[in-house]
Amino acid sequence: MTSTGQVANGPLQLADQYFASGDYYTAANLYEQFLNPKKAQKPVSEFPLNVKKRRGATKNRFSSRTDILFRQAECYRLANYWVNAAALYKQCEEKNGSRYIDAAYWDAVCQRSLGNYATAEESLNRYLSADHANKEYKEEAAKEMQTLRYIRQQLARSDSGLYHTQKLNMPNSTERGAYAFAHISGNQFLVSSTQTDSVQINGVNPHHSRLFYASLSNDSLFEVTPVSLTSAGPLDNQGASSMSADGKFLYFSQWKNENGQTISSIYYAVKQNDGWSTPILIPRVNRKGHNSKQPFCSSDGKYLFFASDRPGGSGKFDIWVAPLNSDGTTGEPVNAGSSINTPGDEQSPFYHTTSSTLVFSSNGLPGMGGYDLFSAKGNESTWSSAENMGHPFNSSRDDIYFFSKEKTGLLTNAVVGSDRGTGCCLESYLISKNPKTRRLSGIVIDCKNNNPVSNAKLMLKSASGKTTEATTDSAGKYLFDLLEDSSTNMTLSISSEAYKNKVSPVQIRVIDESDLLTDVIINTDVCIEMKLVIKAEDVVTIYFDFDKSNLKPAAIEKLNTIAALLKESPNASFQISGYTDGLGSNEYNKILSHKRAVACANYLAKKGVNTKRISYESFGKCCPVEMEKINGRDNPYGRSRNRRALIHVQKD
Repeated sequence: MTSTGQVANGPLQLADQYFASGDYYTAANLYEQFLNPKKAQKPVSEFPLNVKKRRGATKNRFSSRTDILFRQAECYRLANYWVNAAALYKQCEEKNGSRYIDAAYWDAVCQRSLGNYATAEESLNRYLSADHANKEYKEEAAKEMQTLRYIRQQLARSDSGLYHTQKLNMPNSTERGAYAFAHISGNQFLVSSTQTDSVQINGVNPHHSRLFYASLSNDSLFEVTPVSLTSAGPLDNQGASSMSADGKFLYFSQWKNENGQTISSIYYAVKQNDGWSTPILIPRVNRKGHNSKQPFCSSDGKYLFFASDRPGGSGKFDIWVAPLNSDGTTGEPVNAGSSINTPGDEQSPFYHTTSSTLVFSSNGLPGMGGYDLFSAKGNESTWSSAENMGHPFNSSRDDIYFFSKEKTGLLTNAVVGSDRGTGCCLESYLISKNPKTRRLSGIVIDCKNNNPVSNAKLMLKSASGKTTEATTDSAGKYLFDLLEDSSTNMTLSISSEAYKNKVSPVQIRVIDESDLLTDVIINTDVCIEMKLVIKAEDVVTIYFDFDKSNLKPAAIEKLNTIAALLKESPNASFQISGYTDGLGSNEYNKILSHKRAVACANYLAKKGVNTKRISYESFGKCCPVEMEKINGRDNPYGRSRNRRALIHVQKD
């Protein structure tokens, strides 16, 4: 036995081998066997597979028991067993804080992953304020502090209440994982999960990632059956797939661990009557000595998106795009560019054709911790700046895969692959979004001078016939709460005492989505024309009896004079406005005032006046010229003066 207690082929040596190969959970249990040999341990063959080789691997040089504890903590962290890792980091720091001050940083990472943000901040402050020269992760700690601030900001978002998150139930997903959804048709999907090989080989972990067919109903996956692909060997893993738009080709990742290195390539198989052909390695997508993975076919059948660390990228793994050929092969891939890719890792691309949006995962941009999901608008060659999708699409852990159906909103119902739960691996979460409050806003203006029209009455009618009412304010603005999801085929009916009635279709100018809870649909400005307004001092006044529209003798004399004047002045025209007194309803008085104006117009027409020279408006009981009540008592004379028609002759 050596000074560290190593025995040939013993737990410590095996632990180091598993650590080097990336099987961190198995390594952690073997370190536990060495540190506490009397405790019962599970057989190595039963340990679940974790193929992710993560940052943090160090050389096997143990000089103390605490060194091994620290390595065990690393194993649990890299295998995403955050509670175990945090407890061991805490032990290391307590035993020798000056030597293991980095444990405070890693404890903060674990606490953040567990959602213990206050505790994480305490550990970071302890790490940053420690007076030790070996603070290897000082820069990362400062970034981690920014991450905590961003998490708090996201959790406080006012639109959080619009979202509902539900883990998708699949048999044994907690132990085996369920991620990388790929749509086939209807409610049929492809999903990646872990399967135990039926034939086990000595020294080879029997748990490998495989592809499965599954049906989705509500929040559960059922009819989960393996996809038969013949290319996988005893060391190979298959997953992260995508079906071509026509259903003829299946694209998928295949990878294996050899000598501590992960080699990943993209294959495609051709649809056959009894399943799939022998998979074929795609020449232009794969580059010898480099990794390519996570293919995604655009729904229009034109492009294959994938992640690769091939030369020509921005850093580690980048997003690449290749044109698809009709035979299943691709053209030459093109890097998605600096708007998408960073010096870190970008992976798991998903393109939503309906919204022209690329969704991908990255650890190279600020976020909530680990891998976050980002989105960017554009096409295969031009992209807007990537934006963090925020909570709840992202969590304080790794959020890697994204799926949303076409012909719907990108965020209406989405599936996210994440390790935010208590399971061993990535699982899938259905995130549904309730619709935001939607409002219609606009301005009513005067057609002649563009001034706002206040106190105009508006009625909004939806395509289905539902109506709602509003009134313009002093700035001519109106606001409706929309009763239906559709914004098409809506009409506005506008009325005002001083303006002509108008019915106008809603023509959307822009939609303001800046508010997290409310979308405001802004209509184009609607102008209305002022009614004919005749001042009493400039006109001939015709009076009517109560509730009558027939012309009295005095009225006929005045109209005869006007008719003669119009015959002498062929370019002259005249305008008539009809009024009532204040008795009766608004609707009845509008009709009566209209009859009075028409009676005058018809008489002049009978006298030979061209009707094209006549215009008239009805005002109802608007605009009285005399008081109809004095000291609370009825004033019959005042009412008789208000029952009138005003005729204004324009000679020019």
